[in-house]
Amino acid sequence: MSLRVLLAEDHRIFREALRSRLDREPDVEVVAETGDGTEVPRLVREHNVDIVCMDVQLAGMNGIETTRRLSFGSNPVKVIGLSAHNDYQFVLDMLRAGAKGYVTKTEACSELLRAIRAVAGNRTYLCPEVMDAMSGTLVNGDVANARRIPNQLGPRERQVLQLVAEGCTSHQIGDRLNISASTVEVHRRNIMRKLGLHSVAELTRYSIRNGIISA
Repeated sequence: MSLRVLLAEDHRIFREALRSRLDREPDVEVVAETGDGTEVPRLVREHNVDIVCMDVQLAGMNGIETTRRLSFGSNPVKVIGLSAHNDYQFVLDMLRAGAKGYVTKTEACSELLRAIRAVAGNRTYLCPEVMDAMSGTLVNGDVANARRIPNQLGPRERQVLQLVAEGCTSHQIGDRLNISASTVEVHRRNIMRKLGLHSVAELTRYSIRNGIISA
């Protein structure tokens, strides 16, 4: 039986290249694809997906939050992180969110298939570029200085942070999340306090540095 794979990647040409590579394998079937994180849970249910190859910087809802929802929901799904970044904190955030693998986009064409088969066999897979980067971070003692999204931010605060950084107003965020604008303002103040930031511009720069939104 083929492994049923969902490609969640917001760059269409790159996504098509990955699909073309995976479609050549008899034991892998790409059953759906999207560039929007908000569509991923629905597509997983509709297509009975086994593994999601998840871009960290998706539109709509970023890959880290989407991974968390898939990994710790009532019907967990295996996720492999995809990113242009091999930075320790990106990898750590995806693994903490529940991802079972992580592959950089520069190595995806050669390594993604290995990652899919490893994760399907209940093993964790990190591509060579990530392993080298993480080894260097540990050896050089840079872990404490790695970019970090504090664990104390709750799921709703992460959603609000992403939407604020994308330029949405409090009323727009409230409409998207089905909460009041005043509740959004409370979340915004709490986020700023927890992150030690004081303006929307600082929130936006922070979100870009940490892969919550794309530059």
